[in-house]
Amino acid sequence: MQLTSKLLLRIILFLPLLFSVPSITAQENDNSQAGSMEEEAPSEKKKKKKGNDADFFVVGFEKLSASFFARLLIDIFSVFILIRLIYYPIYRKKDFFFTFFLFNVVIFIITYLLNKVDLSMGAAFGLFAVFSLLRYRTEDISAKDMTYLFVVIAIGLISAVNKGTFIETSIINGIVLLTAYALDASLFIKNEFTKRIEYENIELIKPENNSLLLEDLRRRTGLNIHRVSIDKINFLRDTAIVTVHYFDHVTK
Repeated sequence: MQLTSKLLLRIILFLPLLFSVPSITAQENDNSQAGSMEEEAPSEKKKKKKGNDADFFVVGFEKLSASFFARLLIDIFSVFILIRLIYYPIYRKKDFFFTFFLFNVVIFIITYLLNKVDLSMGAAFGLFAVFSLLRYRTEDISAKDMTYLFVVIAIGLISAVNKGTFIETSIINGIVLLTAYALDASLFIKNEFTKRIEYENIELIKPENNSLLLEDLRRRTGLNIHRVSIDKINFLRDTAIVTVHYFDHVTK
């Protein structure tokens, strides 16, 4: 829970910075219109500011339009397919359900509210910089889980800012989901899994005893192990940390 809170806080802090960078086209349009418009008087600016403050207490649904709920429906449905029908059947893990869904909804809402600012090339690179920062500052999350987190955030961004129609947004999300399923469901290549094990029979980690090591690990773990890599050896305790590679699905 603490790890999830830290990740969510970093995303929330960085997203406004990304959207604060205006696009080049928006700047050109503003510059062209600036020459034709007269500068507003200070009194008019004060009136406009007071009007904006008063609008805060008006009961209305200016932001929560039908488009918002339609986009939110596409977003939640897409994430449900990704996490419940693709991620969970393969990895059988429920640890990140809360993280994935909460990240997606929060990113969608923030992005939708900031949708009036066009994304520029600098904002796009900044977005990937945030993802890189999250990846290297969160060692407890595996590369696969972080990839799914990235896809969850990307679906939220696409659903919120895409300028296309309802059908076009659904098709784009469908392409992302289909690609994730094709690559992670062993349609092209077998999906290899790994586990780290503390192994005490240190004599078998020698290269000449590799076949005996594989046989012993298969018998103890019940996994169809095809490769073993030695990560760390502790001669004081006569143990070794090994990573086993196998193709079977992760069991509960």
